[in-house]
Amino acid sequence: MPLALLALAIGAFGIGTTEFVIAGLLPEVATEFGVSIPAAGWLITGYALSVAVGALPMTALGNRLRRKQLLVLLMAIFVAGNVLSALAPSYGVMMGGRIVTALCHGAFFGVGAVVASDLVKPEKKASAIALMFTGLTVANVLGVPMGTFIGQGLGWRTTFWVVAGLGIVGLIGIAALVPEIARPAGGNLRAELAVFRSVKVWLAVGTTVLGFGGVFASFSYVAPMMTEDAGLPESAISWLLVLFGIGMVFGNLLGGRFADRALMPTLYTALGALALVLVLFGFTAHAGVPAIVTLFLLGGFGFATAPPLQMRTLASASAAPTVASAVNIGAFNLGNALAAWLGGVVIAAGYGYAATNWAGAAMAAGALLLALASGALDRRQPAVPADGKQELAAV
Repeated sequence: MPLALLALAIGAFGIGTTEFVIAGLLPEVATEFGVSIPAAGWLITGYALSVAVGALPMTALGNRLRRKQLLVLLMAIFVAGNVLSALAPSYGVMMGGRIVTALCHGAFFGVGAVVASDLVKPEKKASAIALMFTGLTVANVLGVPMGTFIGQGLGWRTTFWVVAGLGIVGLIGIAALVPEIARPAGGNLRAELAVFRSVKVWLAVGTTVLGFGGVFASFSYVAPMMTEDAGLPESAISWLLVLFGIGMVFGNLLGGRFADRALMPTLYTALGALALVLVLFGFTAHAGVPAIVTLFLLGGFGFATAPPLQMRTLASASAAPTVASAVNIGAFNLGNALAAWLGGVVIAAGYGYAATNWAGAAMAAGALLLALASGALDRRQPAVPADGKQELAAV
């Protein structure tokens, strides 16, 4: 595999780390800025909303630049956002740093996947894209727990300085190793947007928003939930995030494998299991060992939904794969934002951290209903298979 894929993976690792590490640092950030945990949770919501809003505009910008130029620009924005977060003197500036960082997220993964596939022979495209997205997977297994550990020991600002350093490494690697790839001819964004006239596309996007949102209604508040409800020490958060990440890796791999064999049955099963796990977590969150086991299951079943959700979106919008890829990333993050907001509402209403799991279960159940409706529509009018199947290795 070309070394350029390593540079892309490092960029993906940094982006994945900065997105999710804030969940493990909410108590520290909230204390320093003098805000509540639900208010600090808006740092998750703001990031995710910015990804959702910025995905299409940044993709449109990609139609005007060579892909290498765009990737370098995106990593520069990423570094600037993390530096701003590390230096933030107030909660408002911190939110601004998160928004700046988020602007590069959707376009980086969308364009990076295309670049990765162009770097190798046709028969290795899937492996190349999977290797790039390994950076995001490893971020959840290693980057987030290590970032949380660093933040708790040396201060949360140190975590953002380290992530900014990773961004610089990724930027240098992309500039040095990724070859110049000509901007593709055509690419009329307005014409591609016409795909959103399809009901199937909107059902697929809605399923992604609610399905992935179910995971983050719980995960956004996992640090206070595990310490205050389950009674575990603050020092346990780092290895608990490792456990969640391991569950995520297994779930993602198994979800992808089964989705290749039977897409909609896999999607139904994963969403149904996710809803049940979240209901269970609402009860087990008050006990140490059961809470730990359920957290692992949440990572597994939560991310088992990711490959079939992505495949479904691409299959429903096969006439516009570039736009579909950007919108899919945006949908995942819109679900993240909606879930973090909903979890904050539940906590602020006095129901406690564990109740965020039931809010997540309601979102997952809603996603299952949308998926069933989409499947029923398929039986009336079969979906056109997606070409770009190689992009389904990871989220």
